[in-house]
Amino acid sequence: MTELNLMLLIVGGVVLLVGLLSGPIKRSLLSAPLVALLVGVLVGPSVLGLLDPTGWGRQATVLEQAARLTVAISLMGIALRLPSGYPLKSWRSLIVMLGPVMTLMWLASGLLTYFILGLPFWLAMLIGAVLTPTDPVVSSTIVTGKMAEQKLPARLRNLLSGESGANDGLAYPFVFLAILMLERPPTEALTHWLTLTLLWEVLAAVVLGAILGYGAGRLLQLAKEREIIEEPSYLAYTIALSLLVLGAAKLLGTDGVLAVFAAGIALNMAVDTETETEEENVQEAVNRFFVLPIFVLLGMALPWEQWLELGWKGLVLVVAILLFRRLPAVLALSPLLGPSRGRDDALFLGWFGPIGVAALFYATLSVREAGTHEAWVVGSLVICASVLVHGVSAAPLTNLYARRSRETEE
Repeated sequence: MTELNLMLLIVGGVVLLVGLLSGPIKRSLLSAPLVALLVGVLVGPSVLGLLDPTGWGRQATVLEQAARLTVAISLMGIALRLPSGYPLKSWRSLIVMLGPVMTLMWLASGLLTYFILGLPFWLAMLIGAVLTPTDPVVSSTIVTGKMAEQKLPARLRNLLSGESGANDGLAYPFVFLAILMLERPPTEALTHWLTLTLLWEVLAAVVLGAILGYGAGRLLQLAKEREIIEEPSYLAYTIALSLLVLGAAKLLGTDGVLAVFAAGIALNMAVDTETETEEENVQEAVNRFFVLPIFVLLGMALPWEQWLELGWKGLVLVVAILLFRRLPAVLALSPLLGPSRGRDDALFLGWFGPIGVAALFYATLSVREAGTHEAWVVGSLVICASVLVHGVSAAPLTNLYARRSRETEE
């Protein structure tokens, strides 16, 4: 009970601190996730020893469920922040980012892990799949706020948000293809993957989420027309929908993360009375209440000894992943993104594909499904490096992008 109260005190303090200093933090070389991560390291067993998550049951399970909930709530916020009907209007760019770019990200991450760490091929490809999704939580800290709205064009912010929202769920097939190949004969694994994983766990998740989201949107519209719902309850309504879809998808054996994002997109299309205040409230709740605790928890659970065992190979892999996982693919395929996408857009999109809570979810899921502890060790190392590097570079590179855009216009 003492640890619970201490955890509440620390998390509440972090949320309040980041809320009070959100402006200076945005303009500095810090980010809200990085601050929360550092607090977790400080209070965890490696430094002060105030809290130790290993005593709370199976650590991987605690992290997996916390990450799953965080990603789901964040995806709902992203879906509601996007312009209504955005996937239909920007289908070309999204197909490129979610198809060939995402596949190349998986191959690059997996092959780099295979050659640098010397792990078995499908274990390396599993780690590559864990590191593939662009994290919606960390991405939101880059594309939201006054600075982002003033210095980044809406097309760039929306594409990064839409891609990070969708590819979290679409990483699921890559993760389970590798898991199945590790556990079963190739023919059996491919059959299971093509039938059950793709058709049921992925496609059915999209259909389920879309039906529940659209139905919830129509009910919300009806309630507003009959004046039986108050505007402030909109935030609670969307969070409740996230939990409902996440639980329903899990009970049906489908991809809950993808289902939540589909539900958010469908809800956004069904409701035409959404206001900027509502969007801001949803995102504020995500960033302040749901997002920061998972980084505090991650900071307390980091496997420092296992990182040291990786030696110089671990450092080389981190640098290689950050440089080559995404940037070359986006630069190579940027002409397919549409006529409005210039080289500056491609460089920004290519660099800011942060790795965060989504990777944490898949890393801990891999530990549960296949017992691959390496996915947790390598995944957590790259996650922390990404939170640090992308957090530190967000403000300077956003300012650089804005300056180059003004020079081009002149």
